[in-house]
Amino acid sequence: MSSSYRSEVEAADALRQAYLNTKAEIGKVIVGQDEVIKSVLISIFSNGHCLLVGVPGLAKTLLVQTIARVLDLNFNRVQFTPDLMPSDIIGAEILGEDRHFKFIKGPIFSNIILADEINRTPPKTQAALLEAMQEKAVTAAGVTHKLDQPFFVLATQNPIEQEGTYPLPEAQLDRFMFNVTLGYPSFAEELQVVKNTTSTNTVQLNKVISAREIIEFQQLVRNIPVTDHVLEYAVRMVSKTRPQGELATPQVKRLLNWGAGPRASQFLILGAKCHAVISGKYSPDIEDVQAVAKPILRHRIVRSYHAEAEGLSTDQIIEQLF
Repeated sequence: MSSSYRSEVEAADALRQAYLNTKAEIGKVIVGQDEVIKSVLISIFSNGHCLLVGVPGLAKTLLVQTIARVLDLNFNRVQFTPDLMPSDIIGAEILGEDRHFKFIKGPIFSNIILADEINRTPPKTQAALLEAMQEKAVTAAGVTHKLDQPFFVLATQNPIEQEGTYPLPEAQLDRFMFNVTLGYPSFAEELQVVKNTTSTNTVQLNKVISAREIIEFQQLVRNIPVTDHVLEYAVRMVSKTRPQGELATPQVKRLLNWGAGPRASQFLILGAKCHAVISGKYSPDIEDVQAVAKPILRHRIVRSYHAEAEGLSTDQIIEQLF
């Protein structure tokens, strides 16, 4: 662990306090959506990416912008449109005045990337994010350029609009640690939103965490010990989602066409470790795995015709795996 903390217990306490401070600061702008904010912050502290899915007007973009303002990080927003090209994201080689080609960096060279309405651009452009999300690097004209650390892609998607959209392929969906669904606010929350946004009041947000601290917390999350029975529980849960697997129940074989891959098991453990620390524990238990299971698995399993005919959602199927 970094020398900033005398022990990992002290570092874990610092991570919990940083999480609470960040959440409180975000709460000055975002009303409600506590579980959404928690999931996004867990993905950041676990060095993962996050896909936010919700109908228009639920403050998906505002949430990402607010998080970027609270964290002391560089931030770029890319509005994904049908005519967006890969070079608009990663950058391009141009001929300079000295008659030599030089690489002009695109908006992806930042700490936080907001991929707004990511399903509105063709697969060729969506794929420009693949290498960056996995390798934390970009290759252009045969040269690999490392991205600044930490690096996160926070993407938004509208689930009800299908015209003029390009659904993300499974290979790209799998690179997102969390698929977080946003619901409508309650009456009281919406009342507060309208009060806050129809007056002249301005909110002053404070920077809470630096890039160096985030990198330290990411290392801490990986160092957190986890018992064998929790590891086995997470891997068994993922294995149960595979209809062709030996652990699949007859119910799963009937309800699912395809299950989650090994990346889901990795993210379940990382997410459970981080969830444990922000909950005041120093090692994850089975409840922590269950707490992060739905956003990690819901975009990695494919329902069968039977599940759709019975009106079973992916979340309901995941609950049967607990």
